[in-house]
Amino acid sequence: MSKSIFDRVDELPNGGTTVMALKGLDFVIPGQWENLTGFTNTIKTVTGETDEALIQAIGERAVTLYNDKSQGYQRAMWLYETVDGAAGALGMAAMANKVGQNISFLGFLSNLTPKPEKAQSIDLCVKLVVELVAYCQINGIPGDSVGDFLAALGDYGGESLMRMVALICFDGLIPLGPTFIDQGLSTISNLTPKELEKNGSFKSVSELIPGNDSAGKLDFIGQSFDSVKGWMTDFVAEKALTQEKALGNLQKFVDVSSDKLDYVGAFLDVAVKYYTHTGTQTLSRRLIERAIAEI
Repeated sequence: MSKSIFDRVDELPNGGTTVMALKGLDFVIPGQWENLTGFTNTIKTVTGETDEALIQAIGERAVTLYNDKSQGYQRAMWLYETVDGAAGALGMAAMANKVGQNISFLGFLSNLTPKPEKAQSIDLCVKLVVELVAYCQINGIPGDSVGDFLAALGDYGGESLMRMVALICFDGLIPLGPTFIDQGLSTISNLTPKELEKNGSFKSVSELIPGNDSAGKLDFIGQSFDSVKGWMTDFVAEKALTQEKALGNLQKFVDVSSDKLDYVGAFLDVAVKYYTHTGTQTLSRRLIERAIAEI
């Protein structure tokens, strides 16, 4: 049996690399992300309730909803965790001793191997599609509802918006630089289905990506990324986001080196599980909101 949503939220860390890295992005959306942990605490924060019996009832209803396989909550959780795990496994597996002494990151991670830009670009596109598909699963709408997702993106806040900020900074700007959006698009549009099949991130989540085969899934990834391009471009411009700013703020919280950006990208891949962390927070919030509406 997979872990209960109750346990998942209770086990969310209050510190550590993921939380510190996310705090390093607070400058983008100041005060919008609170690291909510603990299931009962989350219920109280989301609902404002103090009545213990009602808090208990909301919690039980949320757990029931999560456990209902006909709902998409567990599939969304699986997507968040799997896309994080794939990147990390790849990073860990790819570690080879090619690096000089001047990276301390976290001593034990001194053997990072950066991803080629192409692999990083594919990962960026796959992660974006995971966000879209997970959104559809949580909201009980068809997995290819790009329009609905785009409309929702405009209203993203809190941990959901923080996840998009992390995607832009950790998987886009820092490893690929200011042209990351165009790079993602051009990589996907020039990719063959066979090449996509070799990508670890894609392989791990492909079964839930819309499309009858790899070619169809590749099309869907390309269309999805293309449709979100405008939102991302505007967001980066509106927040005046640059590689330097993202890195500078990250360095206040996490010990990374600015002269080897590809290695920082590899480090973030392995050490920062932002999809799982904020995804668990998004999921618990949605479950609690729905539970209170149904009680």
